[in-house]
Amino acid sequence: MVDKLTLSDAQWRERLTPEEYNVLRKHGTERPGSGCFLGTKTPGTYVCAGCGNPLFKSGTKFESGTGWPSFTQTVGPDSVAEIDDRTYGMVRTEVRCARCDGHLGHVFPDGPPPTGLRYCMNSVAMKHVPEGQPLELVRA
Repeated sequence: MVDKLTLSDAQWRERLTPEEYNVLRKHGTERPGSGCFLGTKTPGTYVCAGCGNPLFKSGTKFESGTGWPSFTQTVGPDSVAEIDDRTYGMVRTEVRCARCDGHLGHVFPDGPPPTGLRYCMNSVAMKHVPEGQPLELVRA
């Protein structure tokens, strides 16, 4: 189990850009088609922009046509937490970072094999660590 990172609102505001804060802490979303990771194919690992927790491997990324980067599976059980989301009159599954509880996006059961899942993420909620570089969690 991953060690939780808990910070005050002021600490999060200090650590994150305004866009990152809006998505990760206020459950916002970036406009479709605007994210920097939408068409990237660079090998590596996508980590939480708030705390550095490894989330997705580049090999699980696919083009979903939705306007957000999509993945078929997480790095492992300590990557994300899934929460029922009934906002805006919809029933969805929110995806949060398992370490810092930052909002990443949503997961849907309409993805390709092998999982049939589509983890639809906000680019601003993630950073990319190129293959071969060490994965380091951000310390409090």
